[in-house]
Amino acid sequence: MGDLAVGARSGHDGPEEQPERPDGSATPATNDVTGSGSDSGDGGGGTKEQGEQEPKPKKPRSFWKELPLLIGIALVLALLIKTFLVQAFSIPSDSMQNTLQQGDRVLVDKLTPWFGSEPSRGEVVVFHDPDNWLAGEPTPNPNAAQTFLSKIGLMPSANEKDLIKRVIGVAGDTIECKGTGPLKVNGKALNEESYVYAGNTPCSVDDQGGQFKVTVPKGKIWVMGDHRQNSLDSRYHQQDDHQGFVPVGNVVGRAIVIAWPPTRWDTLPIPDTFDQNLSAAAPGALGLAGAVPLVLWRRRRLTAGNPRVSGRGTAG
Repeated sequence: MGDLAVGARSGHDGPEEQPERPDGSATPATNDVTGSGSDSGDGGGGTKEQGEQEPKPKKPRSFWKELPLLIGIALVLALLIKTFLVQAFSIPSDSMQNTLQQGDRVLVDKLTPWFGSEPSRGEVVVFHDPDNWLAGEPTPNPNAAQTFLSKIGLMPSANEKDLIKRVIGVAGDTIECKGTGPLKVNGKALNEESYVYAGNTPCSVDDQGGQFKVTVPKGKIWVMGDHRQNSLDSRYHQQDDHQGFVPVGNVVGRAIVIAWPPTRWDTLPIPDTFDQNLSAAAPGALGLAGAVPLVLWRRRRLTAGNPRVSGRGTAG
């Protein structure tokens, strides 16, 4: 708010008695006014006490003086967004075709993992290299501008060793590939036509990892590329320390949208085939299911030759 300049007032709150002139006329009263600048010289306007100055209105800062402050605020916000909310990543290979193409930029949700959310089957996730999967891959050499932009999240970092794949199995799942497929999760076949690269088979017929049957341990996920015959994913790292599994703690977040180029704008939903009930039966539930028939059979044996126990199970 601007400052209000109020004119001088007399020292009394009420009307001031004016002394009479010798000729009987009253002395003219001094008017209370809101100051608007210098005193009027025509004798008809308001007057101001000597020495009182009206405050000058503050001049707004020029655009060029405020620009550095605005840039600083924008950079801080961008850094916070990159760290806690969303980060952009570039797709460097063809392993996720045709879902993702080389040069695509995807936005990755980094917020939900902060609240304890773990990856789900069917999600496309970005994760830190768990066992040197990117060994031998060329490392980009960014210039100073690219390095700066990557630090604030406006460009992907060239130093981060990250990969992007689709989650096929989570803790407790048994995943199996025989022949050319289909790929099975807990004994149920996946219909992968909507996302597996055209011309590929769901499973690869080779002896390097294309044929497998694994159970995902706690705290891990199993990932595969959509371009099945051109993806060095979990299948081909079963001899590593993590046996091809990716620790959940390595997951940066879920890729939710293709943001660039504009012609490729699209969301990355979970395919419908993962909506079927793929959960593995819990060992406790299996044990209970097996125990119930045994208990009933034993009860029938005990009551069959005992005349003191009626068919309704009440004592006689």
